[in-house]
Amino acid sequence: MPTAELLLHGLNQRRPHVFALNFGGIPRASNRFHQINGTDGKRPPGRPRSEESRQSILRSTLKLLKQDGGFPELSIEAIAADANVGKTTVYRWWPTKAALVADAFFASAEEELQFPNTGSVQKDMSLQMRRLIRIFRSQRGKVVAALLAGGQSDPELIEAFRDRFLWPRRRQAYQTLQRGIDRGELPADSDLDLILDSLYGPIYMRFLIRHDKLDESFADEICGLVLQGLKRRALR
Repeated sequence: MPTAELLLHGLNQRRPHVFALNFGGIPRASNRFHQINGTDGKRPPGRPRSEESRQSILRSTLKLLKQDGGFPELSIEAIAADANVGKTTVYRWWPTKAALVADAFFASAEEELQFPNTGSVQKDMSLQMRRLIRIFRSQRGKVVAALLAGGQSDPELIEAFRDRFLWPRRRQAYQTLQRGIDRGELPADSDLDLILDSLYGPIYMRFLIRHDKLDESFADEICGLVLQGLKRRALR
């Protein structure tokens, strides 16, 4: 065998065998893996690592917030450890613990709390309010309770709840009510804030005070009381 070929043969014999781990933890030869998947050693397409870390942080925040102690005992260090990231990664996205907690709840409920557009303002509001009640009755209700309770003594927390959860929903609700005005279902001079407080206030009261049961049918009762009265006024 020529000298050059002998050298190459020797290098190949000493070259360490490289393995890649699949999701089941089973090792397999990386070269074969890349041939099958066509990745040529590159990360397959999907969510960037930073987005994966962000979602992990949000999940860990909700998980830890449900445990004993609630918001006061929750720490960025504990969240980072549970999410398997560094504290600097957490602070890269959220300046405060309050902002993180508000975002974690909002992210978990964003799709559910979108307002539909069925062509009826009463139906639109009732459907969205039913979804809110469903969330309040679930494990996530503990998160909301912790946010509101902690916010009574922590201005930063209640501000984060308003800015990151309440106001985005409120702006969507304005649009829903305005469609009702445009269709003649509500009076043109309707006070949108008063309407929303009248609709959602009773839900929050039953949720926090627990003086009576809070179920989804309660949303229909409130909407019938508030919006039907307004509709009769609009038709005069």
